[in-house]
Amino acid sequence: MADDAVSAFAELDHERSVRRGYPEAVYCEGKTPEQVAGIAAAIGSRADPDGATLFTRAAPPHAKAVLGVLPDARYDADARLLAWPPRPPEPTGGLVAVVAAGTSDLAVAREAALTAAYLGRPYELVVDVGVAGLHRILGRLDLLRRARVVVVVAGMDGALPTVVAGLVPAPVVAVPTSVGYGAAFEGLAALLAMLNACAPGVAVVNIDNGYGAGHLAAQIAAPAAA
Repeated sequence: MADDAVSAFAELDHERSVRRGYPEAVYCEGKTPEQVAGIAAAIGSRADPDGATLFTRAAPPHAKAVLGVLPDARYDADARLLAWPPRPPEPTGGLVAVVAAGTSDLAVAREAALTAAYLGRPYELVVDVGVAGLHRILGRLDLLRRARVVVVVAGMDGALPTVVAGLVPAPVVAVPTSVGYGAAFEGLAALLAMLNACAPGVAVVNIDNGYGAGHLAAQIAAPAAA
């Protein structure tokens, strides 16, 4: 399916990688499976894709639609992410460390980690090291201090990015999640806590925005221009 077949509902930006160095991603939430399938077909019709196309926030019906058109695409159900072509590029640049405060934050953390990987960065995923057991993050300092950038994903009180930023030399990308009891207000409490971080060097993305965090981290950790 060529681009003109999807022109009624989408206009693909094939030149984004030329302008920005990274290809366009397809946000699936709010789109019908049929629309996502049409976009996938248009992307697949291009002979030499410039890097992987990511389909984010892909529910199972979206994944089924994409895989029906691009059967070799990779689908990570936890991260709700599809990638085509399925193999990440050979990693270059600095290490992206992705830290999930709790297991409940893991889906967003995986989205961030896989985004960084498909944008060409090496990554390490650290899971369940929230501030309720501070010894757990302290036990991973050797890894975190090797990273060029650290993505910290946390809900509830949102305190972990500030703690990490006080322990490592790298910039921290903070990701609030919609995890927590009622007063967490679906991630708003964590978002405000991260915006009010007293440690310098913390950048905050929107609630549950693992893709945005992984993309920013990949840019920070990119190889220096020759």
